[in-house]
Amino acid sequence: MSTDKLALFGGPKAITESFQRYNSLGKEEVEAARKVVEGGNLSQFLGCWEPDFFGGPKVKEFERQCAEYFGVKHAITVNSWTSGLIAAVGAIGIQPGDEVIVPPWTMCASATAILHWNAIPVFADIDPETYCLDPASVEANITPYTKAIMAVDIFGQSANMDALMAIADKHGLKVISDTAQAPGALYKGKFAGTLAHIGGYSLNYHKHIHTGEGGVLVTNDDVLAEKMQLIRNHAEGVVGGKGVGDLTNMIGYNFRLGEIECAIGIEQLKKLKGFVTSRQHAAKKITEGLSNLPGLKTPVIQPDCTHVYYVYPMQLDLEVLGVSRARLIEALEAEGLLGLAGGYANVHLLPMFQKKIAYGSNGFPWTSDICRRDVSYAKGICPVAESLHDSNFLGFEMCLHQLNDAEVDAMVRTFKKVWANLDVLKSA
Repeated sequence: MSTDKLALFGGPKAITESFQRYNSLGKEEVEAARKVVEGGNLSQFLGCWEPDFFGGPKVKEFERQCAEYFGVKHAITVNSWTSGLIAAVGAIGIQPGDEVIVPPWTMCASATAILHWNAIPVFADIDPETYCLDPASVEANITPYTKAIMAVDIFGQSANMDALMAIADKHGLKVISDTAQAPGALYKGKFAGTLAHIGGYSLNYHKHIHTGEGGVLVTNDDVLAEKMQLIRNHAEGVVGGKGVGDLTNMIGYNFRLGEIECAIGIEQLKKLKGFVTSRQHAAKKITEGLSNLPGLKTPVIQPDCTHVYYVYPMQLDLEVLGVSRARLIEALEAEGLLGLAGGYANVHLLPMFQKKIAYGSNGFPWTSDICRRDVSYAKGICPVAESLHDSNFLGFEMCLHQLNDAEVDAMVRTFKKVWANLDVLKSA
């Protein structure tokens, strides 16, 4: 039994100063934004078919640089990653009532972007080690109405794209890669997000790089790129002048990212590799420090892949520990370690899906003729995701912190202190 008394019971805290908040912005971004403001051109988009349909010089420059960086033919900026997902689902030609398979461990926009086009989200379970879509569960959920798979590269690691693309090829499906949390992660030598028909990244404020709000879509398909550009910028008002013949889902929006944001994005992109390397260094030290703690499983990384650690994911063996997850989090937080998350959102259990109410109050689209079968969102359809959420998943939100070596050492000491006092926690 440890003689170092837990802070939970009146002992001294292991961490006495808050970890430094993550901030990817510097003087370069300030100067870039200043130049745009002084130039007076904050946006150059026009919602009609002329050269400014594609936006101003900073938008075009940022898109060119993203395409080059990620090794794709096309990069398309949008004003949020939610907008990007809506544009991606529309671009693949989804019809009302079509089914799109998506994991439950994601931000809700992954599923609502499907509903946006009056298509039906179908939830497949996650892999218990990567927390991304389980290909076997995807295969089991395919029906005659399935038209696409939306993979989510949750926490900073790519889904099993070889298996998912093989399933898509077998069944004639499109794949969208929601790589919001994993820009810069590698999957067998290629960037996560670039192996699907459409992929992309979030530029939201707590991501690896950010412009405040924003997103970047990537694809190697000329037709899909054009459709996403149209949906981004008032498609219905542009298709005539541009001579677009296929009007499928040509309902457009103002999903445009401005010149200031893209000027900031240009500077942020230059720093992405360094930010990823820094976070990987911190995660490696955390893993080394925690690897011998009983009942704690550190992250598993797929062979020939890298992880960029938006979240540092762990699992608890509660039988070995003899203490509940809630009690462990309480003890760790009392020591001053903030940013812990017990479980992760199971989107299929949100009220929208449990009550099947989205558009209006009568259950559309599920109760309409376009929904061709009764899709279940009952608890139990994703047992791995549900069990991990309910009992033994523990995440540390690395996205919130800079995490220098001293802070990592303090985090490791905190875990070791709490683990050394497990008997006290059991008996208290």
